[in-house]
Amino acid sequence: MEIINAQALSFSYENPDEAPHIVLEGVDLSIEKGSFVALLGANGSGKSTLAKQCNAILLPTGGKLLVDGMDTADPDRLFDVRRTVGLVLQNPDNQLVSSIVEEDVAFGPENLGLPPQEIRRRVEDSLRAVGMYGYKDSAPHKLSGGQKQRVAIAGILAMQPDCLVLDEPTAMLDPQGRREVLQTVHALNRDRGMTVVIITHYMEEAAGADRVLVMDGGKICMDGTPREIFSQVDKLRECRLDVPQPTELCYRLRQKGVNLPADILTAEEFVAAFEAVLKEGADR
Repeated sequence: MEIINAQALSFSYENPDEAPHIVLEGVDLSIEKGSFVALLGANGSGKSTLAKQCNAILLPTGGKLLVDGMDTADPDRLFDVRRTVGLVLQNPDNQLVSSIVEEDVAFGPENLGLPPQEIRRRVEDSLRAVGMYGYKDSAPHKLSGGQKQRVAIAGILAMQPDCLVLDEPTAMLDPQGRREVLQTVHALNRDRGMTVVIITHYMEEAAGADRVLVMDGGKICMDGTPREIFSQVDKLRECRLDVPQPTELCYRLRQKGVNLPADILTAEEFVAAFEAVLKEGADR
């Protein structure tokens, strides 16, 4: 079953003195429940605007977007839409509202009017899910960037959404923080069956998804598995995007005549394939 369905979705910013600035144009998209989707695109491609449409922060100016069958433009379903899709922003400081981690995570459930026992249960479960329960009494401003982002994710989890949309959640983090956040979202997808849509500029992060979407000029121009997408190096470059480093190395070696697969994604795959080429040459 699909959880997000865009039908000829368009969005533009109105300007009284000029023509409207079109950001999304005729986007058709279906995302299945339980999937892990990476959304790629150069700056200005419309990917962050699409993320905000999923949470009804922005509403369509043309077409429609359905979240679990609910029209995001229906004001009577706004609350339900935002309970279904949780949005995590790039800068965790923009989502942290309290001076204590535990209180911060409780903020959402408290606004739902839940009983205190249910709030406590959700807070504890959410903090354990992201590996931050031991920091429940800590001050968020004393945490590392990766820890802050995991607390921000816990705050969304406490609302018990079915889908998690993350808008470049690792962009401001060091390598360790990136690993922490990625491990967390993959575990949520794997262990809880939560749908994950992650916007990223890191191609290695996208390589771990089930499906990759590429946006350019407000439209989806590529859609497939990571191997299908990253094997099309020239087309990705036309969209002003890179590929994972092992894929780039294979691409350059293939141009020099080395017989390597075009769909390699990881360093381990590259080493195995290159060793096979060397062995084949030695056996001749």
